[in-house]
Amino acid sequence: MIPPIDSLLKYDHPLLVSRNVEKKSAKARPFKVSAQQPTSTSPVPSPPKAKPVAVDVTKQTEEILNAILPPREWTENSQLWIQQVSSTPCTRIDVVHLQEQLDLKLQQRQARETGICPVRRELYSQCFDELIRQVTINCAERGLLLLRVRDEIRMTISAYQTLYESSVAFGMRKALQAEEGKTDMEKKIIDLEAEKKELERQLNEQKAKCEAIEKRENERRQVEEKKHAEEIQFLKRTNQQLKAQLEGIISPRK
Repeated sequence: MIPPIDSLLKYDHPLLVSRNVEKKSAKARPFKVSAQQPTSTSPVPSPPKAKPVAVDVTKQTEEILNAILPPREWTENSQLWIQQVSSTPCTRIDVVHLQEQLDLKLQQRQARETGICPVRRELYSQCFDELIRQVTINCAERGLLLLRVRDEIRMTISAYQTLYESSVAFGMRKALQAEEGKTDMEKKIIDLEAEKKELERQLNEQKAKCEAIEKRENERRQVEEKKHAEEIQFLKRTNQQLKAQLEGIISPRK
């Protein structure tokens, strides 16, 4: 038989659930639960008469335990095995042993003492289920109230987990968007730098053209000024010569 998963929650011995596989009708026959016991040829003695009140209380306690902590089931060799939680009352020694087992399993499975740790959460959840089982045996109402507390804690943790996962997903989306925006900005920066270099090149070309034009115009102006000065000097000399000739002509007549 495959051994069940080790847990801090106390279970009874596994029971074999057998089904009649012969299909004589459309409906399957109900399950038959039987514990593994050695066969005996001796006559079966009649069971002792039990108190009806005690039987009812025990049965009610088992039903409540099965409702709070469902039995474990597994299959082996086409046979279904079931294991229910124990309905045996606990003692102070059992509580001390539970604490020791919890500390031992936390150490063996290397659970983290602080922060988020799935292993530590699983072990403490098993320990809390075991405490609910122990309390339910003595007082079913107190056990049901602890069940409400456990479900509320699990629902709160699940809500926090969902919120954490959604926040992580939101952060990842924002990070990807920022990365994509960073890539676009880097590409835009490269394009702007290339455009800046092109504009600087054009500016340098225009400055060179402007300097060349200014130089050429200065040379042309100097040539024009020199030519103009020469013309003025020529006209002055001509004027002096004409004045002298005119004075020479006028003077004899006087």
